Amino acid sequence: MKKILTLACFCSCLAIWAQGPNLEKDYAAIENKVIEWRHDIHQNPELSNREFKTAEKIANHLKSLGIEVTTGVAHTGVVGVLKGDNPGKVVALRADIDALPVTERNDLPFKSTVTTEFLGEKVGVMHACGHDTHTAILMGVAEVLSKNKDKINGTVKFVFQPAEEGAPPGEEGGALLMVKEGVLKNPDVDAIFGLHINSQTPVGTIRYKIGGALAAAQSFTIKVKGKQSHGSQPWSGVDPILISAKIIDGLQTIISREANLTNEAAVITVGKIKSGVRFNIIPESAEMLGTIRTLDYDMKDHINKRMKEMVADIAKAYGGEATCEIKDATDITFNIPELAQQMLPTLQRVAGDGNVIAQKAITGAEDFSYFQRDVPGFFFFLGGMTPGNTESYPHHTPDFLIDDAGMQLGVKAMTELALDYLNM
Repeated sequence: MKKILTLACFCSCLAIWAQGPNLEKDYAAIENKVIEWRHDIHQNPELSNREFKTAEKIANHLKSLGIEVTTGVAHTGVVGVLKGDNPGKVVALRADIDALPVTERNDLPFKSTVTTEFLGEKVGVMHACGHDTHTAILMGVAEVLSKNKDKINGTVKFVFQPAEEGAPPGEEGGALLMVKEGVLKNPDVDAIFGLHINSQTPVGTIRYKIGGALAAAQSFTIKVKGKQSHGSQPWSGVDPILISAKIIDGLQTIISREANLTNEAAVITVGKIKSGVRFNIIPESAEMLGTIRTLDYDMKDHINKRMKEMVADIAKAYGGEATCEIKDATDITFNIPELAQQMLPTLQRVAGDGNVIAQKAITGAEDFSYFQRDVPGFFFFLGGMTPGNTESYPHHTPDFLIDDAGMQLGVKAMTELALDYLNM
């Protein structure tokens, strides 16, 4: 990774952090537009790798600001490049733009009523994770910065990323494909910042975690081979359902007896098991699907190794055979301490000291991690819950709700992070 900050410039950075440019008029002027954009995007959601209208809206806005625009990145992604009046480094700001196959239950004037087909089924489509707010926030940041090029010492790259929720089966997408296609190059990015709004964090607050902030997500497929027999004569066969039950039980001992949970959390979950066709037939095979979540690279390697060993050994002990295939979905979203510590004063200045709160790691996952594998990155969480609310709904649910009042702090935070970083 590139060196972020030298001791020689540390004192000058303190002065930047203490005050920053006065853009309050710009923030106030953009707030209603950001909310309108968010409502429109929320009402017209699109699934991963299908964000055609959303991408068009973003591209048209960036072009209207005089920003250099590239479309069709990683299928539907949009990248904007804004060069400041003064030379310097390159900072990237990222927003994800895709929605989820969820039918909205909220009674909002801008409620989504969109439906589509997903994996062969008719489903509702909803921004049930706040990506509509991320998109609108970054559109607002682009407008503010485009009006203040004289304050930009370097270049800002706006990365509007599709398919954060995962590309459809058989397709590539998301941050990984953007990186493959060179989004961090030409011009070469020195650091990248991203945020995620949170429905259970009060408006006006920001949360962060130094180190592993969100987990690496892996999927696994376990295939068990037994021997088919009549259900009344189990001794004449090898029961793959029994073996599967023993495997599920055994996998949890990796977490409870082998993983050092005082270091970081880890999770193994079997989410699907498929076997058999009839009540009185012991089937020949079984298949299990699940997820692994880790926040530490050594723990990840150990868990992967032990799962493969244990699955095969347990099956063998009961007379069967089994394999375990593990695939990466996202890497660990890792905020390197140097960059995080350097940028915290910016967030504290923007939100207020008491409103920037350190939190524990989250076992959810984010493909922002793929940007962080190539360049230093800082990812934080923005409050979106109405203060005093006693019932907030989790992300990825039909009742997920975000307060529009939370978005102006997002615009401020991303704008000031970009300017302060470029001024270091």
